[in-house]
Amino acid sequence: MSILSKDRIKKLILPHLSVGKRGLSISEKKRVGILSAILYRLKTGCQWRELPTERFFEEKYSYQSVFYHFKRWCEDGSWERLWVYLLKHYKKYLDMSSIQLDGSKTRANRGGQAVGFNHKHSKASTNLVYLCDNQGILIAISEPVSGNHHDMFHFSQHFKQLIVWLEKADISTEGLFLNADAGFDNDICRKACEKYQIETNIDFNKRNTQNNQLCHHFDEVLYQRRFVIERTFAWMDAFKALLIRYEYLAKHWFCFNILAMIVIFSRFIKC
Repeated sequence: MSILSKDRIKKLILPHLSVGKRGLSISEKKRVGILSAILYRLKTGCQWRELPTERFFEEKYSYQSVFYHFKRWCEDGSWERLWVYLLKHYKKYLDMSSIQLDGSKTRANRGGQAVGFNHKHSKASTNLVYLCDNQGILIAISEPVSGNHHDMFHFSQHFKQLIVWLEKADISTEGLFLNADAGFDNDICRKACEKYQIETNIDFNKRNTQNNQLCHHFDEVLYQRRFVIERTFAWMDAFKALLIRYEYLAKHWFCFNILAMIVIFSRFIKC
């Protein structure tokens, strides 16, 4: 079982993952097996020690070795480099006529880095902020923050992280139309977008003053496109490892989300 074919793994993923400089070299076939096992973990949410490694390798291969490679690719930035490459070289498959901004909160049962207790939801959780295109393809993700903060916590910093992804992929932000819900209806968000010449279309927060509605235009027809990011979150929920966070390290959790973004985008790429 693999959520990506071996051909796509070989063409889109393997060339951009680091290879050890010491010891015996690993064959392409075994590296495909390692990637398939990691994708199986992402899709099913099983524990690392429950990986059915016999499905992916002809000879005996331990789950510790699979985790070792996942951890190394997290630490050396391979997943991030791969994501930037895909965005940069296959951006013709993106629809940037409008982009959608939203945050997501994930329960974290075992605690860990960037985990906090959210009193509103009565659970420990982690927050992430995402950008997607007009089709629902995720194009950028912020670093995880503890769930006791709302989406606007250090927003300027996190929005900059989103923009950096686009800059690295040579995607211009000038003139983009951004949809966001009422939770982002504030001067901090609007000024952050204005800094990068992004046109905001943010639903008005009823708790704000009427003056805010007089100063900013809101296009209800354009805003209807925001549904695509809700659909994308449903796509992400299909990866059971992302439904509940069990990774202690924030970096591992971050990279699992990037890997899910890679899988979703690769399905739109014709190769």
